[in-house]
Amino acid sequence: MSACTTTGSSGDTTASGPTASPSRAAGGHDASQGRESTADPASVAALKSAERATGRARSARVESTTTMGALMSMKATGVLSWRDGLTGTLTLTYTGGSVAEAMRRLGSTSMEARYLPDAYYARMGDAFAAQAGGRHWIRYAYRDLDGLTGGAGAQFGDQMRNTAPHHSVKLLLACGDARRVGDERVRGERATHYRGSVDVAALDGADSRGTGLDPAQLADLRDRLTRAGVTTQTVDVWVDDRGLLVKKVERANTASGELTQTAYYSGYGVDVTTVAPPAADTRDVKDLVGEGGGPSGGP
Repeated sequence: MSACTTTGSSGDTTASGPTASPSRAAGGHDASQGRESTADPASVAALKSAERATGRARSARVESTTTMGALMSMKATGVLSWRDGLTGTLTLTYTGGSVAEAMRRLGSTSMEARYLPDAYYARMGDAFAAQAGGRHWIRYAYRDLDGLTGGAGAQFGDQMRNTAPHHSVKLLLACGDARRVGDERVRGERATHYRGSVDVAALDGADSRGTGLDPAQLADLRDRLTRAGVTTQTVDVWVDDRGLLVKKVERANTASGELTQTAYYSGYGVDVTTVAPPAADTRDVKDLVGEGGGPSGGP
């Protein structure tokens, strides 16, 4: 399985522990010899513990930046819970790409987003409401996103459903070459940095041993990434002394261009209460697409 290349970690970390040699820094192997490396057992054990600890925490404060090719770049801040499906409220600010241009035409590049287990809701501005029968909210049902804007819609839906931090740890475990990079600082606090890379095509029929995932989990991950048009992906995570994820960086090559997402997590256990907006003030994105309205390419 061929490697994808990581371009290094972003953010405020500074390595103070062992790092990969130059021939292995991009994907944990020598690219000229093909991908033969395996995950470090100690790293797998630590990451499995982190996945359990982060999953049990059930909620956190989130700050993230996401770029998806020429489609969009955005910042997000708020709270998320994964106690019973994904719920939470974020403020999204679109900073570039075609989606930001579409949002500017609708009068605002910032919106409130509410996440519920079956869909997420985006609150648009008054200019949008004037075009949508006075309704301010767009509902994006996750099951419908695969059919919207091709691979971009599928990828966006999967990004939304798998925003909880322990999903990033599962992805890193699936890489099959997870390894400890070193001890670093994340916003002034000590954390351990782990890295891995994955070629999605090579997950077809891959042996789940050494990944920390069972065969069903590995197959589900492969299908999800394939559906979203992901071909290769790298994952970096930083885990604190409590075993909780405090930062992650994911990079992927997709049908819609390069995806990069950096997120910081804090305040684990924070209270999260989210309700759907009033139905009378909500339009379904399928209806808007059918009418040719709404921001193209998703929120």
